[in-house]
Formats: sequence, C-alpha cells, structure tokens
Amino acid sequence: MFVYADPVSYWGHRKPVHRTRAVDTDEIGRTAADPAMRHAVDTCELTDLMLAYHAHLTRHGWACLVIGMRAPRGPHYLRLSERMIALLDELGAPDPLSAAYTLANFTLGSALTQPMAPSERAAPVDAEIAPRYARLHTEHPVDTDAVFRSGLTALTGTALTRDDTDGAGHGGARQGPR
Repeated sequence: MFVYADPVSYWGHRKPVHRTRAVDTDEIGRTAADPAMRHAVDTCELTDLMLAYHAHLTRHGWACLVIGMRAPRGPHYLRLSERMIALLDELGAPDPLSAAYTLANFTLGSALTQPMAPSERAAPVDAEIAPRYARLHTEHPVDTDAVFRSGLTALTGTALTRDDTDGAGHGGARQGPR
C-alpha cells in the first residue's frame, strides 16, 4: 500500500539499475530518509497520518507508480500499514484491512493526479456538451488539498461503518458482487 522515499539525486540516474522484488520496495527510495513520514507513523492519528502520506506522495509522485506495480512489503511500508490498520481497528472499523486499502488507494490516486490540477483550470469545458460541468468549472477554485481532505473525511466515515468481508475467510474485501 505505501512507500515513502526521498527524491532521486541529480547524479542518481547514473547509478546502475537494480531489479527489485516486491519485498524490496522500501529500498527503492531509501524510505527511512523522510523524517516527516517517520514522525507521522510514530505519532499521528488517522487523518493526520493520511495527510502526511498524501503530502509525501505529492513530493515523490514516482512512488505512486511504483506502488501501483508491486506490493510493497519493506519494513517502513509495513509499519505505515500496521499503524493505519491499528488506528482503524481502534476507531471501530468492522473491516480495518479493507478500510486501509480504501484510504490508501484514494490517497495514491489523489497524489498521482494532483500535478494535473493547473491544466484543469486552464483547459476549457465545452458548455454545449457538458453545461453543468462548464458552469461549475468556471466557479471552482481547484484546491486539490481541500478536495483531498473532503474525500478523506467521506471515506473515513464510510470505512468506519461498512463491513466488506463476506465471512468466507478470504481475509479481506468481498470477492464477488453483493
């Protein structure tokens, strides 16, 4: 679910490329180098933890792509995942693992798409095809942080009340249609 890393140095591109396995994902960016994430994992409650993770991912957008390609299982990732699950469990989430996946996926997607926000404002919307969208588009401030916070609030509330397990011992989200 999570990787946190420091930026690639100017000369880092000249280093030899090493193939990594899923369990080595933490090593991709020397994840222990982000003190803000270490602090968040050690001390923050759920909302602040997710805000810190989102901020980290927006600083290191490439990490979103890495996470999307392999299941990270390095020690820093596992600590972050464990903290999320523990907090969700303490808050009474009926399915803390699915709730953690939901919040993590939303955070990843939000961080991945945040760089396109300036072009969202600049790109016109054809009012003949989408009149409501065009009207709202001209009025909207495109505040990506506010949009993320709003979505996080909504998803957290849902995650604390929704049980996605099917009771069949799958250890996670429901495997078929409801």
